[in-house]
Amino acid sequence: MIALCGGAALTLATTNSVTARKAAVDSARAIHEQLVVLDTHFDTPANLGRPGWSIMDRHATDSDGDQVDYPRMVQGGVDGGFFAIYTPSGPRTPAGDIAARDFGIQRAVQIREMVAKHSDVFSLALNADDAARAVAAHKRFVFMSMENGYPFEGDLTLMRTFRGLGVTMMGLVHFKNNDLADSATDAPEWHGLSPKGKDAVAMANRLGVVLDVSHASDDVLRQIAQLSSAPIILSHSGMRAVHNNPRNVSDDDAKLVAAKGGVIQINAYSGYMVDAPAASAARDAAMKELMTGYEKADTMTVTERRALIARRKAIQTQFPAPRATFDMFMAHLLHAIKLVGIDHVGISGDFDGGGGVDGLNDITAYPKVTAALLKAGYSPADIGKVWGGNALRVLKQAQSLADPVLVPKVPITN
Repeated sequence: MIALCGGAALTLATTNSVTARKAAVDSARAIHEQLVVLDTHFDTPANLGRPGWSIMDRHATDSDGDQVDYPRMVQGGVDGGFFAIYTPSGPRTPAGDIAARDFGIQRAVQIREMVAKHSDVFSLALNADDAARAVAAHKRFVFMSMENGYPFEGDLTLMRTFRGLGVTMMGLVHFKNNDLADSATDAPEWHGLSPKGKDAVAMANRLGVVLDVSHASDDVLRQIAQLSSAPIILSHSGMRAVHNNPRNVSDDDAKLVAAKGGVIQINAYSGYMVDAPAASAARDAAMKELMTGYEKADTMTVTERRALIARRKAIQTQFPAPRATFDMFMAHLLHAIKLVGIDHVGISGDFDGGGGVDGLNDITAYPKVTAALLKAGYSPADIGKVWGGNALRVLKQAQSLADPVLVPKVPITN
């Protein structure tokens, strides 16, 4: 036997350590590729009306602000997700309701047109079996969801219209209260659901639509959990016990969702994981001026979009704020799993809607989550539940309770 000197031994140990880490990463990636990886909240449809923008192009988060596209779905091993019809809150008037209805329908059509145009790589999914068929055909599946009930608050029969367009998940409220429910980030108005909101819960159950309680107040969550005949979902939320923010769910309410058979999908939204700095009049003024530019986001050219992102980065450099990290995201995820069990937790980055933390800034980083869960001791089967199995189970259960007479036939174009 030849003894190694100190330097040679250290070099050998370092080489072995690097080799072991690479083997672990390669093994985690292989496992990740075998799972059905599903994100329950993509805000990407907001990009579909932008001139020159295509989901088939690879974009750059730093310069474009975009976090989801087909090339990065492939790179991140992402099989599909729920593409959200997000409608900003507006006037609670008949005219406002009509405008919201039209906006929501237009966005739904844009999603369907995206799928039809690229049917060689995308497939519209209406149920869990459609997702499985898409994966078998090496396509990415596209579910449709609604963030904010504003488009149908004036006429609940429109819920059937949106179900007919392919929507399978609906959230009743967003940042502001509406005619259906109270928001988690607004002062109580209805102290939960309005009478019309309670009717909307019943309608969603009859349509086999999963009810999403992210953005809803605590009272709304509890009332929907009581009224709904089907499991419910938090499509993109964090854990309040890890970071106290009204958009995060309390442990007691998380247990309530789980007891209902539902799922808490942990998001990667920095503002819900770390406190913002103290208010600065100069920073607030700069951000307010910047946000007026985002009102025209649907019609921005690529050049205009990049200029806006550059201005935002300049403001963030001038007024630095703490940013959440991958480890913080994992703290929320692991807390949820330990609290309610592996069968009731999932993942959403809230990408293209403000999501992203250091180390998890777009969908290409998703294999890191699989590796971290493996390191934490969870089996591939367990991780498969978190990545998609749990959300698909909730969808299947909700649809099994639907009234087949009420559910419209949805035309498929792919």
